[in-house]
Amino acid sequence: MNKGRVEAFTDAVVAIVLTIMVLEFKTPEEPTFAALATEWSYLVAYLISFLFIGVAWYNHHYMFSLTKRVTKGIYWMNNLWILIMAMLPVSTAWAGRFISDVQPELFYFIIFTLWQWAYAGLSYVVMRTNREHHPEVAQKIRQMSVYRMNVNVGYWLVWVIVTVLIFQWPPIVLVFTVVELIVMAISTPKDSDKLF
Repeated sequence: MNKGRVEAFTDAVVAIVLTIMVLEFKTPEEPTFAALATEWSYLVAYLISFLFIGVAWYNHHYMFSLTKRVTKGIYWMNNLWILIMAMLPVSTAWAGRFISDVQPELFYFIIFTLWQWAYAGLSYVVMRTNREHHPEVAQKIRQMSVYRMNVNVGYWLVWVIVTVLIFQWPPIVLVFTVVELIVMAISTPKDSDKLF
């Protein structure tokens, strides 16, 4: 399968998701900053989701730059990953409008977690595809912070704690998400900007 076509399709979906998210941001009814400030919670959720997509796209691009081929398994795992990402505008809008309510924040957390599992599955399939003939590619993917986080027991213990805390303070979801994304953005592989 042509790797470039899969990357182009993914890029198109990511661009559409970003566009839909910004369209959810409502124009204030009055020409004042105070009126703009009434939309602060959606702006916060939007900025976090924008960071989410930016970090995801960068890591995805790195992983696809490394892989030597795209199999049916990679193709379908990639589709699952972008399907879940396509739910981000809905979860962002709902979480942003009701930032202090449990169910919208829980839904955002569920989408984030499903996306993370799909990305872990995609990483695994790409690693498995390259393991035999290109073990250096599999090793580089195994060393990515996104992959290491998904196989770290400590991370999932924190995840359980956050899941419990959502019912006490729902915005913990956005705090947890932004901290995780910053860690992933800072700890990208050293050669990620030197592949081309």
